[in-house]
Amino acid sequence: MYNVSLFRNCRLLVARARERLPHYRGKSDDVKLSDSCVEKLRSTAGDKYYLRVLVEGGGCSGFQYKFELDKTVGPTDVVIERDGAKVVLDETSLSLLRGSTVDYHEELIRCSFRIIDNPLAEKNCSCGASFSIKL
Repeated sequence: MYNVSLFRNCRLLVARARERLPHYRGKSDDVKLSDSCVEKLRSTAGDKYYLRVLVEGGGCSGFQYKFELDKTVGPTDVVIERDGAKVVLDETSLSLLRGSTVDYHEELIRCSFRIIDNPLAEKNCSCGASFSIKL
């Protein structure tokens, strides 16, 4: 028989320890933020939200970019900050985006955040939402 309260206490201690861990502050060459990205984030997200950038499996080229406004930063997340604009990435996404630029692009048919100049992307789909990596 296991002592259930012991496991609960361990989970609480781990959760509290993670809350106290300092988040890794990304270096300027990890992922860059374009001027238009900084401007858009400062005007829409303010100080309360981060732009979370994720890379997930899917899309027409194998991996796809995903962008969300988020209030939380996990214990292993990487925070990239420029002039008050903050972008958050998990370690896996950062490994696929290192050297890239997060940009905000406006055109007649849509306005959106996007990734440009990804040195690990072998090819992109025509809409720019997905990519395949160099092996």
